[in-house]
Amino acid sequence: MSRIGSAPITIPAGVTVEFKADESLVTVKGPKGELEQPISRLLTVTNVEGKVQVTRPNNLREARSQHGLARTLINNMVVGVSTGHSKQLDIVGVGYRAAMEGRGLTLNMGYSHPVKFSPIEGITFEVISNEQARTQAIRVSGINKALVGQIAADIRKVRRPDPYKGKGIRYQGEVVKLKAGKRAAAKK
Repeated sequence: MSRIGSAPITIPAGVTVEFKADESLVTVKGPKGELEQPISRLLTVTNVEGKVQVTRPNNLREARSQHGLARTLINNMVVGVSTGHSKQLDIVGVGYRAAMEGRGLTLNMGYSHPVKFSPIEGITFEVISNEQARTQAIRVSGINKALVGQIAADIRKVRRPDPYKGKGIRYQGEVVKLKAGKRAAAKK
């Protein structure tokens, strides 16, 4: 039995989970919004006493592979509509800047033009500046974990961390292993 799939999901106050068996659709409503996710027809979702349980009727390969995934997707939706998801990106490098332009985001990353990200439904951007350390960070927030992660990855793709100097956009806490340059390699 799947350890992840068999674990129950505790529903916080103010969140409702509905399962439509005929459509295999799970709907989660909460204070921050509403999310829908189709799941496999081989699985059933039950809501008993404030806990959601995902079960499978048999041990077919497809049912086993979908069991833990469905439970994780539902849990991500419950967390998203109750507290929300966020990713933080750190900007490292002299002259690299981020600025809010209305609800959108503008990045100056050393190119001949600024890179703009227009506002997307359900996603908010925030630029965090630390004047003493002269650093900037971007926080991407929303209720849909997959969409928050995709937008953060798109922002990081604008200027990936350089393996020689470490400059660029990186996730908070990401460790960039620096390579030795030509001069360091020649001295050996």
